Amino acid sequence: MRKLVVAVVVLAGFAGLIGIGAVTALLVGSGGRGAGWSNCSADLGPWGDGQGRGERDASTLSDESVGIAQRIIEIGKQRGLPPRAWQIAIQAGKTESNLANLFHGDRDSLGIFQMRPSMGWGTVQQVTDVDYQINKFYDVLLAVPGWEEMRPGEAAQRVERSAFPLRYHKWEPMAAHLVSVEGDVEGISACEDLPSAGVLADQAIKYAQTQLGKPYVWGAAGPNSFDCSGLTQQAWKAAGVEIPKYSQTQYFQGGVHVPLSQAQPGDLVFWGYGRDPKGIHHVALYLGDNEVLHAPQPGESVEVTKLWDGGQLLPTVVRPATDPPPAAQTAPPSTAPVPPADAPAPPGDTPSTGVQAPAAGGAR
Repeated sequence: MRKLVVAVVVLAGFAGLIGIGAVTALLVGSGGRGAGWSNCSADLGPWGDGQGRGERDASTLSDESVGIAQRIIEIGKQRGLPPRAWQIAIQAGKTESNLANLFHGDRDSLGIFQMRPSMGWGTVQQVTDVDYQINKFYDVLLAVPGWEEMRPGEAAQRVERSAFPLRYHKWEPMAAHLVSVEGDVEGISACEDLPSAGVLADQAIKYAQTQLGKPYVWGAAGPNSFDCSGLTQQAWKAAGVEIPKYSQTQYFQGGVHVPLSQAQPGDLVFWGYGRDPKGIHHVALYLGDNEVLHAPQPGESVEVTKLWDGGQLLPTVVRPATDPPPAAQTAPPSTAPVPPADAPAPPGDTPSTGVQAPAAGGAR
């Protein structure tokens, strides 16, 4: 099996629009050499710049912060928790306090995780004790249903309940780097030993084909219903590659950008208002020969259909995994899409901006 190499390509006309947010791999194992990552990340793997960013961010930490990260890992190992739990705690601590044991914060928030005595996290003495804080964070994390299957930043938010839930994602590469280096876990992804990109794409497509006929439900990601990005996310997850949940983040953080004219089976195809990446609202899985598999809209079901334009089809697709060298790859002529221009794009999965955020501060 070959190591995958993915290069992030900034295409003319979209310069500056390529996001560099990290999508972290899921960690498994009980610690120590041999514990690893269960799924390859489309951004954090050896092809992208996630590993470099993580190392650079970690190099800026103070000795106190590194020591706290080491203690998070030590206690996680003592409790028999997987490396993924260590990473979640490190991301939360970095976001809340820069991994420092603070004696101040918003309202009565204190310590590494900005725990609030008034919200039942413990006494002032307890929530400023390093070991108590780490164990308390782990206790609450373990009580979160399905935390092992969440993106680590999302799991951190479930513990912290911050008014700014997306901010925890920023430190995914750094936390992964610290888990690898300080926790003695090999690598920061599971991308090194995956099969070829063609095999992975075929696995993603086969998963998606087994979902045909299941109903569209906004926000759903299986197993009984899907929205458009939930289907593409789970299809690639079935191939062992992690991509984000929503269509816009899949475009910006889901892999390498390739011209639509060079699309290959398994690539992600996008529709956006005005063909603008910032207006993306729908995504589909390209099958080749001008066909896509997608979850269309409410009232309809997962289906295969001809590629359409509707004035909204983006000229760029996203390839979650590709073989080296990227520049040498060309699509077979029979799979190059030539969409009609008369079909409108269905509504997509862009999350509502009207959801009320919880109150500001640290851990609730």
